Amino acid sequence: MGRTKIASTNPVERRALAPRGRHLAKLDPARLRSNRPGGRETLGLRERKKARLRQEIIDTAVRLFRKHGYEKTRIDDIVQSLEISQPTFFRYFPSKDAVLGEVGRRGFACITDHLKNELSSEAATADHLRRLYQELARHAESDRPLWHAVVLSGAMDPVRSPEMREHKEFALGLLREILAQGQKRGEVSRAFPVAHLAEFMDGLYHTIVRQWAVDLAGPHKLSERVASAVEFFLRGVRP
Repeated sequence: MGRTKIASTNPVERRALAPRGRHLAKLDPARLRSNRPGGRETLGLRERKKARLRQEIIDTAVRLFRKHGYEKTRIDDIVQSLEISQPTFFRYFPSKDAVLGEVGRRGFACITDHLKNELSSEAATADHLRRLYQELARHAESDRPLWHAVVLSGAMDPVRSPEMREHKEFALGLLREILAQGQKRGEVSRAFPVAHLAEFMDGLYHTIVRQWAVDLAGPHKLSERVASAVEFFLRGVRP
């Protein structure tokens, strides 16, 4: 089975791979040259403690969202569980919604990973899409309370959370590539621009997830509804 090397065009990923030392230029050089024992280590330890507390806030909030529901969980509940003050919480996150920003980024990372896996394998376009969206649906079904919180907070909505736009566009770019390959092989209609087709499939999936997360369309199994959406889309794009 052949594998295609995927070159990242994602500005978020490129920044993540860029050298990390630029911010050191803003520090006082005297501090960096300090002879005080553990000077550099102390700064590193402080940053690690901040990162650890930030992650603890996220983990605690997510646990409470799962247990009590997003709407019923208050910032007071989060800080009391962690035994920190509200000012400490607000030094890391401006609101309860902002805590889920990290969850939103992880959600897009999951989607991106699945898209890359599909691009790196040889399969018909229909098989790519069926496999991709079933995996995503199963992932969401395994943690419905959290996805309910994500939907209510708009953590993955690029309109309500503009910082997610780059992540969304990168994922759409990979989906466009899958569909473009399908057009080249004669498996996908050329009657519509591939950018439109990617938006249609992405919109179908996320609309179904939102309705499922808040029971807007009544109780139903997400994977079954997603499977129907994929088949509906595939029939529409047949050459």
